[in-house]
Amino acid sequence: MLNTFHINHIGDLDSVAKELLNLVSPYRKFAFFGEMGVGKTTFIKALTSELGAQDIVSSPTFSIVNEYVTKDQEKIYHFDFYRIKDESEAYDIGYEEYFSTSAYCFIEWSEKIPNLIDDTMVKILMSFNDKKRVIQVNI
Repeated sequence: MLNTFHINHIGDLDSVAKELLNLVSPYRKFAFFGEMGVGKTTFIKALTSELGAQDIVSSPTFSIVNEYVTKDQEKIYHFDFYRIKDESEAYDIGYEEYFSTSAYCFIEWSEKIPNLIDDTMVKILMSFNDKKRVIQVNI
């Protein structure tokens, strides 16, 4: 199933995050694709906020993974694989332990780990079109 959202301004992200989470329930693993600066982290902030995260969401570019906790004490993992050189580095951080849990996982720069992205994940392609963000969701 392919759905497309057009974001005219950043204020639309909260409503799109809510709609997306309802659309893809019960999926909890999200692989994000898109060029630098397209808004992946910003959209993940909206998604984690909608899920009730109490932590400040920031890009885990240097730590590779951030953990957030919701008001219901559920964990959310946010990955940024931009800096890795190959998939073996994902193994080094123990990605399997994170991906095998029931926690939400939001994965930026999924292009860097193509063999670790599977059919059970929601694929989200973000791009710009006429200065608007386009979010394509494939389940």
